[in-house]
Amino acid sequence: MLRPRLPLGVTAAVSAVALAACSGQADEPAASSTTSSPTTSSAAPSTPSPAIEGAPDALAAAVTDRYGAEVAGQAGLGRWRGDEVAVVTGEDEQEGDVTLAVRPKGKRSWVVVGGWWPSLGDEGTARLGGRQHVLLIGSDARKGEKVGRARADALQLVGTDGKGGAGVMGFARDLWVPIPGHGSGKLNSAMVYRGPRGQVDAVREVSGISPTGYVLADFTGFRRAVDEAGGLRVSLPDGLRSHLPGGRLPQGRQEIDGRSAVALARERKTLAGGDFDRSANQGLMVGAIALQARLAGPSGLPRLVTILDKHTESDLTATEMLRFSAGFYRVDPTKVGRAVAKGGFGTAGGQSIVILDGASKKALRDFRDGRLG
Repeated sequence: MLRPRLPLGVTAAVSAVALAACSGQADEPAASSTTSSPTTSSAAPSTPSPAIEGAPDALAAAVTDRYGAEVAGQAGLGRWRGDEVAVVTGEDEQEGDVTLAVRPKGKRSWVVVGGWWPSLGDEGTARLGGRQHVLLIGSDARKGEKVGRARADALQLVGTDGKGGAGVMGFARDLWVPIPGHGSGKLNSAMVYRGPRGQVDAVREVSGISPTGYVLADFTGFRRAVDEAGGLRVSLPDGLRSHLPGGRLPQGRQEIDGRSAVALARERKTLAGGDFDRSANQGLMVGAIALQARLAGPSGLPRLVTILDKHTESDLTATEMLRFSAGFYRVDPTKVGRAVAKGGFGTAGGQSIVILDGASKKALRDFRDGRLG
């Protein structure tokens, strides 16, 4: 069943984007974004804009070309999968504008791949790629095991509809589902058989949703990412009484480090709803990441993307990652939902399994447009 709406702006703070310093307006429909061509610049522009603080000349020239005039703003720089990424936030006449740009590895030119530009009026319609889903995978890999060939300890599907709505859908690990190329099995076993892309395919089979791609982390990577980002602010509806390191947490608002974040994501034995409640806690932390990033503003996005790049694996391109994460700054907090796909218990092949229930099937159908609830 659907849980109460998760205001990616009220509950906690940990993953990819969106709240206070940004506009709460919704994006325009995706059709307007797919018809726009990327803006490029040469590496040695003759008249780079001197008004974008922190921007290399080629980046400043690409942004200036987008406006057709000199721009005032600040540039934040980062990296994703070998490509350079940038977010330019406007100032003065361009205040409220955000430009996303990428410089592919080995190239000298920057490409404007998205953003929103209210200072340009009708020409400033948001370009963020429209409806998207990305699967976040937490690997249960232990010492000596390959991260992308272990069981999935966490499965969270995050979506945006490109119109101001979004959602976070967790999946019970023991759901009995078709695994493409391997018959049927528990959902979290798909990665063992066919790697992260196989896990994405299994989620697509059970949900009817085709994720753009995945972001994968193991326990160590997740812990280090949280610590490098400066910790995670969460508001726990219930305390945590786990035997795991860092797993003794009180009820209410608090800031936790990476060790406690791992405990919160893994603990199930002391929770009334077991694995279902664990998945709900994981979804709460995903929303918390988004809130924390949004409170920092779009200018902080390149740093967070760079941290994720260091501690995760992913098949998302730099353009896909930048557009998807920046899209949460455009989300209306009243149009965000959170749920867990779960069901009743059964057996198959001598093992205990979960059979997806009707309420979860309905929630998944609802989430196909990128908005939940």
